[in-house]
Amino acid sequence: MPTPLEVSLASILGDPARVSAAPQVVNRLSRDFYWYSPVLRRQLDGKFADVAVHPVTVQEIQDVLRYCYANDIPVTPRGAGTGNYGQAVPLHGGVVLDLSRMDQIESISPDGVAVCQPGVRLGILEGEARKVGWELRCYPSTVVKASVGGFLAGGSGGVGSVTHGGLRDFATVRAIDVVTMEDSPRLIHHEGEEVHDILHAWGTNGIITRIWLALAPSVEWGQCAIAFDTFDQAFDFSERIATSEEWTKRLVTPFEWPIPSFFSPVNTLAPKGKALIFFMIAEEQRTRLETAAREAGGEVTLSAPYVGLRTVPLLSDYTWNHTTLWAMKYDPEYTYLQCGFDAVKARSQFALLKRRFGDEFLFHIEFMKNAQGVVFPGSIPVVRFSTEQRLNEMIDYCREIGVGVANPHVNNVEGGGRYRSDNVQLMAKHRYDTKGLLNPGKMVTFERHTAGAPIA
Repeated sequence: MPTPLEVSLASILGDPARVSAAPQVVNRLSRDFYWYSPVLRRQLDGKFADVAVHPVTVQEIQDVLRYCYANDIPVTPRGAGTGNYGQAVPLHGGVVLDLSRMDQIESISPDGVAVCQPGVRLGILEGEARKVGWELRCYPSTVVKASVGGFLAGGSGGVGSVTHGGLRDFATVRAIDVVTMEDSPRLIHHEGEEVHDILHAWGTNGIITRIWLALAPSVEWGQCAIAFDTFDQAFDFSERIATSEEWTKRLVTPFEWPIPSFFSPVNTLAPKGKALIFFMIAEEQRTRLETAAREAGGEVTLSAPYVGLRTVPLLSDYTWNHTTLWAMKYDPEYTYLQCGFDAVKARSQFALLKRRFGDEFLFHIEFMKNAQGVVFPGSIPVVRFSTEQRLNEMIDYCREIGVGVANPHVNNVEGGGRYRSDNVQLMAKHRYDTKGLLNPGKMVTFERHTAGAPIA
């Protein structure tokens, strides 16, 4: 028997098949990969929406938000659900707004800007862009499943960031259209610096409906795996390649042993006890990289052309937060942090962390370029979880020695370390969601100023 909310929303869409209160549907769409964190697992298990809605047009989104605003019903937007912070988990029930069916690539311009809907899969966009001489500037290791809109709302960087920076750098996001949560929801166009009002706000201050995303000229890539006797040697060689402009690279990822042993499908690439580096390098430079690695004392365990996301093995499947997933498959007691080491002091920071935590803290480095154009060792270290207190001790000590931490064990925009200190995201929420009905509870600095008690 349909619930009254299900009946009302089906009437608004005119298509009952795109509204569901079935537990198997709603529960699946109310989850993401928050379970990477043992802290979030305790907090978010059992949190579900009441109804799932699948819009296919901007007008339908406006109609649903108009109804929810009038009836004080929370709305949690969802892309592909590949986030790790619980961004897509509804804390207060209501509607989960699944945008996956809005999946059209409208155009790719001759100057390399893709215009698309939020549900477009990043892997699909990468493939279509390469057909006309372009490629994504950066993408997460979940590229095959992740959506463009979800990446903008909850992601920050990935494969390609060593050259092109993060998602919010170098005008990668040129413009965004957003629907507001009001009595008469508006479609607002943001471009230039205004896109930062919306980026990485977890859908708390508007529903992204259209995106203008800058691409990079496509490159023929190659893949290499290179082993070194010690992590210090691997880091030195990685840094040399990552920071030099003479190398065209998309991925430079060194791992401390035993992390390479966790990658069961490709653990033959990892000699026992050795550190390992995964590279995506310009195909025309691959042989030269092999030579440089051997001269530095490295052992080349894989060198092959890259032929797209179907490449076997696809080394990027073991980088970024996929590294954490492989570690958790090996031992469920592992979890992760998100860190930024100092470009100059990284080695001394490594030494301090090993002295303090030993094998509780395993180095997995992702070289990135910051907004100032400096390449630095970003990191998603694999850490052993014992207690929340010990985890917080690691975070506090990292910050004490100058290592930045974006805490992946909190379920709010501000605590995750990607919040803008100029408060533009918060100000946008006050403009576009005065009742606090969009993904409530995820922007903790928001206070509802209208009559009545706030939802969060």
